[in-house]
Amino acid sequence: MKLALVTETFPPEINGVAMTLGHLAAGLAKRGFSVIVHRPRQNKSDRPHVGGPFDEVLHPGLPIPGYSMLRLGLPMRGTLLRAWRVNRPDVVHVATEGPLGWAALSAADALGIPLASSFHTNFHSYSKHYGFNFLTRPALAYLRWFHNRTRITLSPTDELNAQLTRDGFRGMKLLSRGVDTELFSPTKRDPALRADWGAGADDPVFIHVSRIAAEKNFDLLFRTWSAIRSAQPRARFVVTSDGPLRRKLERAYPWAVFTGFLDREELARHYASADVFLYPSLTETFGNVVTESMASGLAVCAYHYAAAARYIRHRENGVAIPLNDEAAFLAGSLALAAEPSLRQSLGLIARATAESIPWSRVIDGFARDLNEVAASAGAAGTGFMRGPSHLPIRH
Repeated sequence: MKLALVTETFPPEINGVAMTLGHLAAGLAKRGFSVIVHRPRQNKSDRPHVGGPFDEVLHPGLPIPGYSMLRLGLPMRGTLLRAWRVNRPDVVHVATEGPLGWAALSAADALGIPLASSFHTNFHSYSKHYGFNFLTRPALAYLRWFHNRTRITLSPTDELNAQLTRDGFRGMKLLSRGVDTELFSPTKRDPALRADWGAGADDPVFIHVSRIAAEKNFDLLFRTWSAIRSAQPRARFVVTSDGPLRRKLERAYPWAVFTGFLDREELARHYASADVFLYPSLTETFGNVVTESMASGLAVCAYHYAAAARYIRHRENGVAIPLNDEAAFLAGSLALAAEPSLRQSLGLIARATAESIPWSRVIDGFARDLNEVAASAGAAGTGFMRGPSHLPIRH
């Protein structure tokens, strides 16, 4: 089957969405799909992926304001129309809702090619973190309009599917996430790296991995870390990634290590060389970093939703905190700082949990969903077309 995957973020960019889509594209190709990825060119030296399991077509893009490390694709509708008239996909899957994603919707619609989409980011919930509460409802309305133009929309949790259905999204289905337990592993632990952080063999190291931006709740993270530092002076603190708040936080908290972006191998080494992963974010659709840290053998403290709700059993393989309970988050984190045996036991069982979350099962489900979208179009005798006589088929 021919699949066109359209996305504004993809490896070598480093973020949860890009990583997920990279796994899906490679996995589908190994299952016999002919996959072409359409994405923005990420920098001047960026070249299409060649010689691998899938092909790439690079389109013009612009830096996202405030996120210069990420690109926004341009609305290349004409380019996509020409490409798909020559080499028509059986299904177009749109993974991001930016201008390139919009162009893919429009082009596939015009050609009658069946469409699928996935919901990766709660953009509508970000507005309150940037002083734009008035944009929350318009943003949600746009996302609903966008995804309701496709036959199915895939999200990573049943809870999110239910919420989006209540918000008027149609055709919601589950596309969970796996974790690469060979890459993310306790065997990557590096005493030399810990020494660079100033940590001895028995000193607890707390790590945080996410985009360094307002929606990730860094205020609570650093209040928690400051309390841990007062109680455990030998504790060390590492922030891995980059984003618009990095310089401000570096100035405010010089005792923390800020690494910037790391490639996947270095990221795995950093995870495994720490002891505890604290994740106070409340805006995740899934949170791949939770399962990556579990696979790395870390004790995780996170709010009980998304990946944490799905995989963390409180004080058995991690610490799950009731939503918005900052006092409980602080108390749970301090307990991990104070109890080495608790950190170790949670990390061991977290690793065992991660070993039961293979990507293969996720990719198999995605392949079935795409085949159903293609088959439903054939059964209806048409692709996705608006109008009273050509209604989209929903599952």
